[in-house]
Amino acid sequence: AVGYQPTLSTEMGSLQERITSTKEGSITSIQAVYVPADDLTDPAPATTFAHLDATTVLSRGLAAKGIYPAVDPLDSTSTMLQPRIVGEEHYE
Repeated sequence: AVGYQPTLSTEMGSLQERITSTKEGSITSIQAVYVPADDLTDPAPATTFAHLDATTVLSRGLAAKGIYPAVDPLDSTSTMLQPRIVGEEHYE
């Protein structure tokens, strides 16, 4: 990975693990992540995505077609997308 420090994964993990719930309260984190050249496999966004419960990916192609919000459902993810939560019909 050209241009990224070798500690990127460790540092991102440390930051993300600090965002947690306690008996005193909880934090909801909404993060905007820059994805160089729209490459979701780039080390920086890929490392960040590994720590998130959900990602919403916006598509330049959908926006160019005038489709808004330009959310790409195939590149977007959620840990909540499980049959026991959304039901078999929506999961399939």
